[in-house]
Amino acid sequence: MSIDTRIVDDLVANDIRFVTTVPCKQLAGVIAEIDARDEIYHIPSNKEDEGMGLCAGAFMGGKRPAIIMQNTAIGVTINALATLIQYYRMPLPMIISYRGELREPIACQVEMAVHTKALLAQLHIPTYHFHHQSDVEELDLILKHCFMSSKPVAVLTDANFWGGY
Repeated sequence: MSIDTRIVDDLVANDIRFVTTVPCKQLAGVIAEIDARDEIYHIPSNKEDEGMGLCAGAFMGGKRPAIIMQNTAIGVTINALATLIQYYRMPLPMIISYRGELREPIACQVEMAVHTKALLAQLHIPTYHFHHQSDVEELDLILKHCFMSSKPVAVLTDANFWGGY
């Protein structure tokens, strides 16, 4: 089973029926797998903060949402996370490609990597960092915890997790 299939299987197993995504090379396989699933309603977003709003609407409409995005846009999501998602205690799994670590070929990605974990910590968002594909074994429990606690959660998936740049 591919890592993309495993991730989407865990989303489905946790009754996540609405997913919004922002394009990302590392997450392209997960996005394609989501598109292939009839049980998931997928709406691509232009921007990550727009995706937060879509997820909030899906949650208020009775669906369990998730967002798939890059860490380089964490900065634009801060307001939506604090004043919408957290304020109204919405569980929101965020599967985030963590760009900017060793061997990163794009310099601007490196700068945001320096701030990603600190911003999530400042917001008190539980954050898990997947370095190896075997780390995906924790995803099911992370998703269960997210919905049980009614809190957003960040799962950072680095280049090593995806097999390199």
